[in-house]
This record gives sequence, C-alpha cells and structure tokens, in this order.
Amino acid sequence: MDTSLSERLDAVLREADLHPPSALRKLLGYPSSAIGAFIVTLFLLIAILGTFLAPFESNEQIAADALQAPSSVHPFGTDNLGRDVFSRVILGARDILLLAGLGTLLSVICGTTIGLFSGYVGKWLDEIVMRIFDSLLSIPALLLALLVLGTFGPSRNGVLLVLLVIYTPIVARVVRSVVLDVKGKAFVDAARMRGETIPWILFREILPNAIPTLVVEAAMRFSYSIFLVSSLGFLGVGVQPPSPDWGVMVKEARIYATQTPWALFYPASAIAVVVIGVNLLADGLKRVFRIGDH
Repeated sequence: MDTSLSERLDAVLREADLHPPSALRKLLGYPSSAIGAFIVTLFLLIAILGTFLAPFESNEQIAADALQAPSSVHPFGTDNLGRDVFSRVILGARDILLLAGLGTLLSVICGTTIGLFSGYVGKWLDEIVMRIFDSLLSIPALLLALLVLGTFGPSRNGVLLVLLVIYTPIVARVVRSVVLDVKGKAFVDAARMRGETIPWILFREILPNAIPTLVVEAAMRFSYSIFLVSSLGFLGVGVQPPSPDWGVMVKEARIYATQTPWALFYPASAIAVVVIGVNLLADGLKRVFRIGDH
C-alpha cells in the first residue's frame, strides 16, 4: 500500500519517539541547547523586527555625534562617521542571517538531491560525483571562497555561490551515508517490487529517514555560513560597504580601534554570540536525534 511522504516521516519520528512536542521538550531539557535556542530565537526576532527596533537608519550620519562613547541616545556609541552602532548591529542581523540562511538552504537542497541519487544509483555515477566532491573538499574553505569571488566578483550573489560550492559536497556526503545504510532495507525493496520510480523511492521512502540527520547538519552549516559570510565581509570580498554587515563593520572599525573600541566590540560580539548560539542548538539537536550514538 502506498504511503505519503508525511506518513513515512511520521513513522520515522514515531519510531524514534520524536514527535515535535516531544522533541521540543527534549531539546529544551538540556540547559546548553535551551540557551542556544533562546539566542537563535532572539536574533531571528531582531532580524525580523529590526526596522522597528533601530532608532536610526543604518547609514544615517550625524557628524556632530561622531566618535561618541555609548550613551542613552546611542547605546552602542557611534563610529567615525557618526553612524549609530546599535542601529547598524540591529539592521545588520537581517542581512547576515538572511544571506547565511539562504545559502544554507540552497546547499541543503542541492546536497540532499545529489546525495540521494548518488548513494542510491551507486556504481560509476557515485564514483564520479564523490571524487569531484573530494577535490572540492581538499581545498580550504576560505581559499575556495576567495577563488570563487575572485572569478565572479564580490557581491551577495557571489557569496551565495560560495556557500553553495563549499557546503553542498558536505551535505551530499552526509545524505549519501544515510542512503547507503537504508537502501537495502525491506521497505525500500518493497517499493522496488511495486514498480515505483527512483525519484519516488528516494523522496518518499529514503528521504524521511535522513531528515533527523539533515536537521542537525543544516544547523551546523548555518553556523559555519554566518562565520564565513562575516569573514568575507571583513576581508572586503563579500558584501560591500555601506552595508551594515557585521564583518564589514569590524573591518571599518579596526582602523579606529583605539578611538572607538565599541564600534569594533559590538559587531564582533554579535558574530560570536550568534555563532555560539547556533552551535549550542545544533549540539542539542544532535542529542535529541541521537546522531552519532552507537
């Protein structure tokens, strides 16, 4: 009897006792992952409501207030151009989380699709795809990013392409490992005997079994994406000024670090806090889904 994707996923989660309410309780039951979930939720709300929370425009220059220390008017102080650092950090959250999130989403979609087909079909297709991905993974991520951006130029689309090129092979290898473990099981053999097509088997039968692993992997890739986007902005090859990208803010503020240390401290702290939060959440998800347990 045919089963829908949602029914198959429900069966997988029920077998692991991981229905959404149960999984959420388990996740919040770990203090570290609860802190991570709070941090991530807080920054997501800041990103969504940033335009309402920021008292100034991101590039609004008030010459008379330049180089001011934190005060009631400017909670995080101002930079050398008189821009409110608090507003720029708040508004920069949307840019960096959206860019990192979209890059992660595209990488997960592409990596999942390639990993499913490569692992299931096997033989020469799997060998060619994996050797290509091994070649990409042998190049340090930052160096590969510089090569891509050096070819296509610094831009948001260029950064998205970088995230896609760097993280798709990693996701594909993770999904492939799940496929190799699952494709010989009885429910997959039953689908073959019914004459189901390969895409149907992959996305209806095998994919639900990879969802827990994919959730954890996506959280980890999101963390690395935030750090990489910020790093590229700091190096001047990613998002370009006058964007309130946190990496760009750190780059601009380091020249005036002795005069306006607050302009350097707050965006750098935002990067650190959100990356730590996502990592704590990913670690909690790993415990909940028992990824890596033997």
